[in-house]
Amino acid sequence: MLNDNFMKKFYIHIFKSLLLVLITNSFSSKAYSQEIEDQIFKLTRAFRVIHAYYVDSVNESKLIDKAIIEMLKNLDPHSTYLTPDEVQETNENLEGFFPGIGIQYFVIKDTIVIVSTIENSPAQKANLINGDRLIKIDSIPIIERKLKDKQIQKLIRGALGSTIKLTIKRPGQNNLVELNLMREKIPIYSIESAYMVDKNIGYIRLNRFAATSVKEFNDALTKLKSKGLENLILDLRDNGGGYLQTAIDLTDEFLSDNKLIVYTQGANSPRSEYFSTNMGSFEDGNLVILIDEGTASASEILTGAIQDWDRGVVVGRRSFGKGLVQRPFSLQDGSLIRLTTARYYTPSGRLIQKSYNMENKDYKKEIENRYRTGQMTSLDSIHFADTTRYITKVKKRVVYGGGGIMPDYFVPMDTTGFTGYYKDIVRKGILNAFVIDYIESNRKNLQTNYPHFNQFKRYFTVTDNVLTDLKKFANRPEFSITKAKNYSGYRSNQEIILDNDNRLALNKPNNFDDDFTLSKDEIRKQIKALIAKDLWKTNEYFEILNENDATMNKAIEILKNKFLYEAKLK
Repeated sequence: MLNDNFMKKFYIHIFKSLLLVLITNSFSSKAYSQEIEDQIFKLTRAFRVIHAYYVDSVNESKLIDKAIIEMLKNLDPHSTYLTPDEVQETNENLEGFFPGIGIQYFVIKDTIVIVSTIENSPAQKANLINGDRLIKIDSIPIIERKLKDKQIQKLIRGALGSTIKLTIKRPGQNNLVELNLMREKIPIYSIESAYMVDKNIGYIRLNRFAATSVKEFNDALTKLKSKGLENLILDLRDNGGGYLQTAIDLTDEFLSDNKLIVYTQGANSPRSEYFSTNMGSFEDGNLVILIDEGTASASEILTGAIQDWDRGVVVGRRSFGKGLVQRPFSLQDGSLIRLTTARYYTPSGRLIQKSYNMENKDYKKEIENRYRTGQMTSLDSIHFADTTRYITKVKKRVVYGGGGIMPDYFVPMDTTGFTGYYKDIVRKGILNAFVIDYIESNRKNLQTNYPHFNQFKRYFTVTDNVLTDLKKFANRPEFSITKAKNYSGYRSNQEIILDNDNRLALNKPNNFDDDFTLSKDEIRKQIKALIAKDLWKTNEYFEILNENDATMNKAIEILKNKFLYEAKLK
């Protein structure tokens, strides 16, 4: 005999979960047809039969999760199910803070090494320094435990106001250091870098559209204006999106009053239009937006509106192509369904969403296909159907929909330096581990010789001797088996090609020496950038990476040449 209370709870759990999947608006008065009622009963009875009669014990909760996941997979590529832990992580990233102590770390040889501390965080106040090794957390030994990142985060993070005890091994000291810290709100900044390129061109890099992004942007813009900013480069490369409202609010900073920014519409969601106000903080200066294949969703809303209103120039490579809007629906156990409820359209009427067929698995490989077909390296390889032609609102220029936003100026990807050797030293954590080791041995000299970043940027070079040391470092036995991973959260704009081995086919390795020679310049740049990040902050990291970046250089050229800027806005 089944437990009646258990079955009642189980039945309700299934019913509510399915209801949220099948109905796009949980508060809608839309009546359920008898057919839908029958289908819901059919599925819940299937679970009831499994629970009552299956030969082995069943994890019902896991089974329900899988059922929801499989249903969502048959809707569209962006309707997803999040576990309670995934919900918490997503909320932290978008709300802009988490409870913790404010360290960024790197795992090497199963040892947690601190690579930076966040300004005004408990870690910085306790004088934790780059290079410190975590030996124990709350008396729990963690060295050589082969802990996964989520396990480490669970140990470090906790309730606001709670305390954590760290045992530290500091470079150059024999005695261990014990520190007691109180967990506080740690900010997660969406502005990664903001600096002046020259006397009147400023640069701001945004990595997501979070709750704090507009304030962060205006704070950064105010500082840059005080230094002479007249023209702006907004870097949205690898920006996967975020809050729709944040995208609207940030776009409003660039447009004058009463301009349509975006509209959304779906079968169960009537058309909603969003307009700019007269409160923009940068409505007049020349604007260049940088995009690539990692620019998606909210980033495409902003970029599409700027392009459609002829407000600025878009530079880079075709964006990802995500034009579907997700609405969150919470479930009673803390999990969440992000259900696609509408499509969004740019002011000219463009649907940015690229085509998909849920029975065809090629959607996830579409970016990879761009590499294979030369769309990353040759403008001539990109073709749009006539039906995707649209006209901008002011200058009546032709722009394209049908799968991402095509930039006004295309900049091909240079894959020369991304060899198999480069892939290995990045993926195995060797490059970061080497830089940590190099800085520990040279920190005093670096700080003495380069007390200011501008001196470091201008005069510091990664010599051939340093590269030789890297080759020797990479040949250490432990690196052939280590699973060391970089958890700092930062990467170069072009490292997206390392996300899938198949994408490296553009530059197949000939042999070890050839690979190393081809990658020298990229390795030098990465080493210098990582050193800058350690000695200063993320802002300086990106300033180094941008020095010889083709897309960045094109943006600067356009802003310095009035003809190039205006030529695309005629």
